[in-house]
Amino acid sequence: MLEQLKRIRRTILAIEDGLMALLLSAMILLAVAQIALRNLFDSGIIWADPSLRIMVLWITLLGALAAAREDRHIRIDLLSHIFKGRGLAYLQAATDLFSAAVCSLIAWHGGRFVWFEWQDGTKLFNGIPAWAGEIIIPIGFGVLTLRFLLNLPLRFRNGEWQ
Repeated sequence: MLEQLKRIRRTILAIEDGLMALLLSAMILLAVAQIALRNLFDSGIIWADPSLRIMVLWITLLGALAAAREDRHIRIDLLSHIFKGRGLAYLQAATDLFSAAVCSLIAWHGGRFVWFEWQDGTKLFNGIPAWAGEIIIPIGFGVLTLRFLLNLPLRFRNGEWQ
């Protein structure tokens, strides 16, 4: 079962890395083009600014996924210096469970938000539906929930306390 979890995790990480690289490259190219057009021709791409705002949302959540994957996300670290070994593993497991609960709530309500946007037919620009840009909210927090839950057995693997 542990090998299956690792394989699932590797697949998700590869998808995240590819999306982040593609999105960051697109953001840089679009921002540079927009700046050049504004400074050189007093013009610009009409959809560039709203696109960049949506891309920032996406890259932020993908960055949060990457931070959580490396266990380098922001945390309030009051007790980890007190606990060692098994106690620290249980503390980290409790933190992962709490984080999974919070992320699942945000994913659920983010999904409801996207659903309402879909029902309302709200548009971003050029006829693109708003839900298409906002869908990262429930997906990102849903994957974060899974990441925290998948980390639980890894905290105690092979009798080593991680």
